[in-house]
Amino acid sequence: MVRHNIIFVLLRRLHSPLIALVCVYAVCILGFVLIPGLDDKGQVWHMDFFHAFYFVSFMGTTIGFGEIPYAFTEAQRMWATFSIYATVIVWLYGIGFLLTVLQEPGFVQLMEQTSFQRKIRRIRDSFYLICGYGDTGSKLVKALTESDITAIVVEIDPERIHVLELEDHRIFVPGLCADASLPESLVMAGIKNKNCIGVVALTNDDAANLRIAITTTLLNPGVRVIARAETRDAENNISSFGNSQVINPYVTFAGRLAMAIHSPGTFLLHEWLTSVPHEQLTEPLFPPHGKWVLCGYGRFGKAVHERIVAEGLDVTIVEAKPEKTNAPGNVIVGRGTEAVTLEQAGIENAAGIVAGTDDDANNLSILMTAGEINPDLFMVARQNFRSNDAIFEAADIDLIMRRGSIIAHKLYALMRTPLLAKFLDLAREEDESWANQLISRIGGLIADKPPLTWEIDINMTQAPAVFERLETGEPVQLFSLYKDPQNRDNYLDCIPILIRRKGNQYLLLPDEHLQIEAADEILFCGHQKARIMTDWLVLNPQVFNYILSGEEHPSGYLWKLLTRHAQKKNQQQQAK
Repeated sequence: MVRHNIIFVLLRRLHSPLIALVCVYAVCILGFVLIPGLDDKGQVWHMDFFHAFYFVSFMGTTIGFGEIPYAFTEAQRMWATFSIYATVIVWLYGIGFLLTVLQEPGFVQLMEQTSFQRKIRRIRDSFYLICGYGDTGSKLVKALTESDITAIVVEIDPERIHVLELEDHRIFVPGLCADASLPESLVMAGIKNKNCIGVVALTNDDAANLRIAITTTLLNPGVRVIARAETRDAENNISSFGNSQVINPYVTFAGRLAMAIHSPGTFLLHEWLTSVPHEQLTEPLFPPHGKWVLCGYGRFGKAVHERIVAEGLDVTIVEAKPEKTNAPGNVIVGRGTEAVTLEQAGIENAAGIVAGTDDDANNLSILMTAGEINPDLFMVARQNFRSNDAIFEAADIDLIMRRGSIIAHKLYALMRTPLLAKFLDLAREEDESWANQLISRIGGLIADKPPLTWEIDINMTQAPAVFERLETGEPVQLFSLYKDPQNRDNYLDCIPILIRRKGNQYLLLPDEHLQIEAADEILFCGHQKARIMTDWLVLNPQVFNYILSGEEHPSGYLWKLLTRHAQKKNQQQQAK
């Protein structure tokens, strides 16, 4: 491993100054041994090797100890003068050479890798390995650390690693500057570590993400792989093997836009539950039915066109290079930034417009031109670069597709609470009134921040207080898990939204009087404080006993002693 080589590499690079240093010291020591001196009685005296070594050693670094053990003769002082200059020169040579070696890019990289491996060995918690620290990776790492989940980053761009080092994350995030598609980079980052629970491939190269997924599956088959893919071929390839999940940002956004069109309540519920910490709540959206204009027919445009056509909407495509993108025959040729092109597409009578080119300036120009012609348009824009956040926010656009944000939100939901993905699948099968009622319930629990979702598994590890009750045969009802431990007459600001039972039986919005069973997995949604309280409740038998019976039993030694004393005193008073 690299950590065993750094000392050897350093000594190998410094062999010339080390040899020079040893030779100069040997000559100086030998000179002091051979040159005769005089002792305090005026007799001839020869310095031994120990005294010579001692004198040359402190003389080479400082000149303040004086002549030992006796005053030097003229010959000895002449040799001392020579030795001073010789040792100072060789030390300057050695130190300069050492500084040069320490600044060499190759050696700097070696030291960084050694330091990185040392940090990895110190990690004792489960962690996710994040490959790529662009817009998506930075958002995801921030969200994970805010939820006390450890992350390790591998990024090929050194500038992005410097950005990571300057970020103020709640948990320290080690970063390695290396190509994540290379197996040795993933091994160095801890892919074989037993604490590695997942690998997330977020590079901007589908081929690199594919190699990361293959390497992970071969080196650690049990580890979960989540990969980003922006083409259908890469998506199908990655999802065809191992424990892999693939996220296509264009397909994901197109699906959400279609959801907003036919089920605004379900869309809002989806946005709330997949939000990352400290974001503002998403406002309700009501995209209109009618004719839509789609500008740009690349990967994003194709995905959007497929989904909104499936919703039964009339879509007119505007594309500058239809022959290159294989656009349909009835396409309007143009960029969409010109009023003439938009008028040909019928923008005056359109209900909505999607600016989906790969150029942010063109997308903003399209929307501004279209808005002047038809102020009532519902506007959707694709934002390609995070640096343009300010101008996109100022443009007052109804819905913005930010690739990094789309992927980060979905990844966070999958990694934070795996049951949430199943809940959202089941929620999409419900009608709009069901979604609106659930939104109203959740809205009453939270303020202006998105709701938090968390899971409680009824087992001896995560919920021992509940599990022990069930083992004795005592029934436990669902509402007992979200009563307030400080006042059992009140409920916490959370609701159970899904239960998974043995045999993959799912109970959506279960009744509060449902009997809990061992091995149930319960998905809660609500306030952060409620999560802390539910964890306390299911872990502490004394607290859970209070919830069930209303009786508070002392748990600490001092509290028990005081309770017994009070009871004894009470009995004595009653006897009198």
